[in-house]
Amino acid sequence: MAAFMLLTGVVLGAFAAHGLESKLSAEKLASFEVGVRYQMYHGIALLALAALLPHRDQGVQICYRFISWGVLLFSGSIYILALSELFMPNLGKYLWPVTPLGGVLLILAWGLLCWHQLKPNKSIES
Repeated sequence: MAAFMLLTGVVLGAFAAHGLESKLSAEKLASFEVGVRYQMYHGIALLALAALLPHRDQGVQICYRFISWGVLLFSGSIYILALSELFMPNLGKYLWPVTPLGGVLLILAWGLLCWHQLKPNKSIES
């Protein structure tokens, strides 16, 4: 998942820089770039989590899932909302709640990871 996020983040960043610059308003292009930035940050975070924390731990698995879904909803909805200027300008009034939901999942993932790492018994399964 981390590699996929990073791969698609690079592709989407290049697409924004070279393919969307003349097609989107400055505001929509900036939003698109925020989506790419969050996707890249969290792709790196997933890579670090995979390398540093036990994969079989249920708490860590939940963090992975929350981050993955959070990025999909947060960044994905930002991409769609930014591009909707080109093909469906009214889409924002239907899709806007998805972005904060993704952000909440990201916040929950990091909060859960903090709690999980601070508690004395690090295994949720026991």
